Amino acid sequence: MALWVFGYGSLLWDPGFEPVETRKAVLKDYHRSFCMLSIHYRGTEEKPGLVLALDQADGGQCTGVAFRAADEDADAVLAMLRERELISYAYYEDVVTVTDEGGHDIECVTYIINRDNEQYCHHDLETQAQLITRSTGTRGPNRDYLYNTKARLDALNIRDEDMTWLTNRVRELSQND
Repeated sequence: MALWVFGYGSLLWDPGFEPVETRKAVLKDYHRSFCMLSIHYRGTEEKPGLVLALDQADGGQCTGVAFRAADEDADAVLAMLRERELISYAYYEDVVTVTDEGGHDIECVTYIINRDNEQYCHHDLETQAQLITRSTGTRGPNRDYLYNTKARLDALNIRDEDMTWLTNRVRELSQND
């Protein structure tokens, strides 16, 4: 069985593997949200950043990309993703059904926020912008994560009003650094 992975945040611009197929797709009843404190990659325990997660939302939807791994690479890709995404157990791995632009359903592995984890949070957009502006982790400034994700969403013609507002606000705040 083919390994498909649903990307909605950093996997959009850095999947960590060379997909043999990509399809723009929608996941229903979830939304993309800066609801996970990043204490490794884009922040520290002392100064956490924020990263995107899929958060359950009845009636919501998240547009992202379904990536298919080469069959011979599937085990290695899954192992790499687990090491990368499950670093602090703030996410859990699940198989979800997404629908591509042609109306085809695809079963994908994805990573969803664990609402019981201490890294789960909900902040208003201004607080999100403040956290993103000031945080840096082992993979660099939190703002780069935001900018790279927004650029990839734009390239894919995926509209996300919160991402647009956050990008503009973080750029504004960053000018004052």
